[in-house]
Amino acid sequence: MIKMGMLLGGRYEILEKIGTGGMSDVYKAMDQKLNRNVAVKVLKQEFSENANFVSKFLVEAQAAAGLMHPNIVNVYDVGEEDDIHYIVMELVEGITLKKYIEKKARLSYKEAVSIAIQVAMGIEAAHNNHIIHRDIKPQNIIISREGKVKVTDFGIAKAATSNTVTSNVMGSVHYTSPEQARGGYSDEKSDVYSLGITLFEMLTGRVPFDGDTTVAIAIKHIQEPMPSPREYVEEIPVSVEQIVLKCCQKTVDRRYQSMGELIDDLKQALVHPDEDFVQVVDPDETGATRLAEEPVYEEEDEYEEEEESIGFRTSSMGHTGTMKLRTGRVPEELLEQEELEEEENNKTEKVTIVLIVIVGLIILILIVFMIFKIMGFFDGTANGILGNTVTEESQEEAADVTMIAVAGEDEDTVTARLRALGLEVSKQYEESDSVSAGIVISADVSVGAILKEGDTVTLTISAGKEGVVIEDVTGLSMDEAVALLQQQGFTVSTSEGYSDTVEKGYVISQNPEGGQTVSKGSAVTIRVSAGSDDSTVRVPNLIGLPLGNCEEELAAVGLLLGTVSEVYSDTVEEDLVCEQQYGEGSYVERGTTVNVTISLGATPTSYSYQASIEAPTAEEAPQYVSGATVQIALMSDSGKTLYSASVTEFPVYISISGITSASGRIIMTYTYDEVETEATESSAAVTKKTTASFERVVTFTEE
Repeated sequence: MIKMGMLLGGRYEILEKIGTGGMSDVYKAMDQKLNRNVAVKVLKQEFSENANFVSKFLVEAQAAAGLMHPNIVNVYDVGEEDDIHYIVMELVEGITLKKYIEKKARLSYKEAVSIAIQVAMGIEAAHNNHIIHRDIKPQNIIISREGKVKVTDFGIAKAATSNTVTSNVMGSVHYTSPEQARGGYSDEKSDVYSLGITLFEMLTGRVPFDGDTTVAIAIKHIQEPMPSPREYVEEIPVSVEQIVLKCCQKTVDRRYQSMGELIDDLKQALVHPDEDFVQVVDPDETGATRLAEEPVYEEEDEYEEEEESIGFRTSSMGHTGTMKLRTGRVPEELLEQEELEEEENNKTEKVTIVLIVIVGLIILILIVFMIFKIMGFFDGTANGILGNTVTEESQEEAADVTMIAVAGEDEDTVTARLRALGLEVSKQYEESDSVSAGIVISADVSVGAILKEGDTVTLTISAGKEGVVIEDVTGLSMDEAVALLQQQGFTVSTSEGYSDTVEKGYVISQNPEGGQTVSKGSAVTIRVSAGSDDSTVRVPNLIGLPLGNCEEELAAVGLLLGTVSEVYSDTVEEDLVCEQQYGEGSYVERGTTVNVTISLGATPTSYSYQASIEAPTAEEAPQYVSGATVQIALMSDSGKTLYSASVTEFPVYISISGITSASGRIIMTYTYDEVETEATESSAAVTKKTTASFERVVTFTEE
């Protein structure tokens, strides 16, 4: 059970809950080791004991762990503690593209294309790492307060081992490609299609295909022609229209073959929006067979030459012509034979045409039968489209759903269970003296009732004694926010604050925050944007960027790069920023210098060496004499001198820690007297000082 203030993995302090989904909750947390805010996605308790759910939950971390790109929400860590499974990610403060579209109704083509370029760049980075997202949609695209666009939720992504990957996994049906809807292969061009649908929605404020059920929508992706966005918004430039249509071609070979190609056209559309430069290559044209030209017949001339006629066919439709060769006058027997052959040919052609029509009708009937069979018109279920999978929950979504008991259970648990059955959930809150806040009181559908996939169940949830759940009004205009909160029975007060990311007159924050349960009639304070304050600027996020990009990011908002230090980091790759002086989102004076710390990579393994060094042996140093001075040097394999001393007595005890090499060598050097001239009766022996050395290989102990 997650509680505020608890510590996960010995470093992530849970601060507040910032989001929830069908399988997981998302919390804002403080990484105490790196002193930065992160997002922690936690698998809900009711799913943590199910190995299948745990596997699906962790697949996101596995898919995105190796990706590092400014347009991708980075995954920092993954762990498990006391049956709590969690993923640690970059915290991006902002709103989803879906909410941004809803807020603005539709975007201008320049803004839509600019967002699409950033999304495509993030997806291209994933494709370069052989990762296909498979669930590109506005809900999985976040626009930060600084205006950066980031792709998130690689929950059904899969690493590609070849250019095409067979998979029955399909993302959200409104944005899914035809090949995913069929349950067939999906590759990088499936992400191109989904991004095209997303661009269509940005431009028009609506999706191109909609329906009452996911099956109906999926069929439209497969069968219905893609509408032009200019049908809904006439001022969309022709180049942008053609880009959308090329992205959303039914045949994968007619789409952009890579995100790089799409990015090139999107950039050109910003510069030359009214030019018709988008080229759609039809793979059928290159391999098409040209029909033979109509034969040219010679007219008979004045010469009395006989002509022999030979029948021939010029097309698959059975056209019969006559080729004339000049040979002289044609005998009557040949003319009669030619007429008989021509009559026989005509009869054969008629029979062939009839047979073709009959076979065509039979094939058409079989196709219709198969479609009806696949969609479940003959067995009472809709098992899929040209396959057994339309969504991850295929048969449960297509089949009738029996309403479960929900009264007395936790709100989040009930919501997850109903959505797992393929039902939509609507909520309303009411005060209750007998039911605790957050517990379901009732539903508008009785237990055991039969529903259809996609039906909505309205839950009545307790707000506790004198309790009301506050609506989240951040991002709304001040008038809309005040009206909505007053409608809930709250007393509203306002304050102003500067913001570089929230438009003037719109709500920056609220206190208490949306989603909390408070007493009816409570006071709610909303902070309204007064626009940008020229004297202060918001610090961007530099974590994970190369040093060369930091100066550009800071300069873009009027800040300067300060001192650069280095430190080992187990979470941030080498040569990337792992710490910054001011946290992301904090406000500082324009022109302030921001110090950063660069990662040296993972903390290296260290070793220690404790030993008693004995005197040289006769085998090592035949000329060594006890009591002679010996120079001892301990060297690591990297060439670093760890210890050095001159001694005359042994043994010598040494203790060293923090060594970065696993092994090394002891070098001993000593001096002895070497006889140069032997002694005689008339003279003493002549000697000279000679230096000798030897080595001992040693192994260090890992600390």
